[in-house]
Amino acid sequence: MRDKRLLDLRYLRMARIWSENSYCSRRQVGALIVKDKMIISDGYNGTPSGFENVCEDDNDVTKPYVLHAEANAITKIARSGNNSEGATLYVTDSPCIECAKLIIQAGIKRVIFSRAYRLNDGIDLLRRAGIDVEQLAIEDYE
Repeated sequence: MRDKRLLDLRYLRMARIWSENSYCSRRQVGALIVKDKMIISDGYNGTPSGFENVCEDDNDVTKPYVLHAEANAITKIARSGNNSEGATLYVTDSPCIECAKLIIQAGIKRVIFSRAYRLNDGIDLLRRAGIDVEQLAIEDYE
């Protein structure tokens, strides 16, 4: 069990590093999808392909078309030859309800996150769907 926890922490730290690719100024979020100890997809929050890399408007409000890290990672799988059935999602921040729906539909069975978001509806939905959800605060292990 200790080895599994260490592996979870490593992937979560990698998701945090991946979040640094985000151009969002308010919150940078990173996600990795892992299956059979292999990273099969990654994502970070940002604008869709072809859009300017500006996530917030002049009032520091997130633009409505910004994609969440989980959504970016899941849609990458849809464009590849991989599938996420039974995979684990490592994400720096707890998923929102919209991303939770995508996670359920993608067949992901575990979600490990570091920081809790102010709303819990995404986590509640994941648990209701039988998905194993765990918070690991990276800072507690550094």
